[in-house]
Amino acid sequence: MIRLGSLAGYSFEGPLLLGGWNAPKKPGVYAIMYKADPVRKPEAYSVIYVGYAMDLSKAGLPKRHPAAGCWASRAGSPWKLHIASYHVPDSQSLEGTLKQIQVELIAKYNPVCNDEKYDNAWDETWKGDYTSSLTGPLAPRGAHEQPK
Repeated sequence: MIRLGSLAGYSFEGPLLLGGWNAPKKPGVYAIMYKADPVRKPEAYSVIYVGYAMDLSKAGLPKRHPAAGCWASRAGSPWKLHIASYHVPDSQSLEGTLKQIQVELIAKYNPVCNDEKYDNAWDETWKGDYTSSLTGPLAPRGAHEQPK
């Protein structure tokens, strides 16, 4: 499991070698990655593409995807590519949720093989209250500091 995203992030399955990955027949968001420096940082991955599909088995992964050439070029070989996937629980606005997660991840990681680019600017007032089973509520910047 790998965690990607802002705040608490999303629990992605993987990373797994893309060449041996069997795409499930279900909706999800996926991140294509490679190890930029496998000798000095063997556990570090660089996110080079983020996408989503309503049926991952029909997304053209690994070789028929329109961006596959960019991925292989960036990694140096298609056999050095890894994938991590996130499967959203069923919701009425499933495709909108997948797209929203994709946009967030593109803004956060600025993957070189995505044509879309999004600003990663956050205003403190946009956050509001936030809790999850993995993290506590967000506190305004400086709230954790002791008064002087």
